[in-house]
Amino acid sequence: MNIKAGLPKYLILAFFAGGIGLWVVQSNKPRTADGAQVVVKLPQLSAQANMGKTAFDSNCAQCHGVNASGTNQGPPLVHDIYNPGHHADEAFFLAAKFGVRRHHWPFGDMPAQPRVSKEDVAAIVRYIRELQAANGIVYREHRM
Repeated sequence: MNIKAGLPKYLILAFFAGGIGLWVVQSNKPRTADGAQVVVKLPQLSAQANMGKTAFDSNCAQCHGVNASGTNQGPPLVHDIYNPGHHADEAFFLAAKFGVRRHHWPFGDMPAQPRVSKEDVAAIVRYIRELQAANGIVYREHRM
């Protein structure tokens, strides 16, 4: 048997084995009882953050989970990847206005949210930032 002729077959098998391995790891990640991806410590919220919680619960929680803890439809926003140094506040405004293509997580694209006003987004950002701070997520400079 020619080794070069069998090489593509082994590469394909390795690719599929790697994909199955990744699926197994993702499938067995620990989840909380309510399906959240992270456990979120709740702080005493400011008045603006309380308004943001109301707006978040109405517009975002279906995918991003109760208290931004994530679901099987969307990532947790109380996660270091969303620290202000990596995703500035403006990123949330742009996401609501234009949507977001999938990039950090294995979820689909996030559609634009035209029903969410700029004022509501500002309150939602405040809510998320207060949740993040209470959970040790602070500004870290992003380096590529």
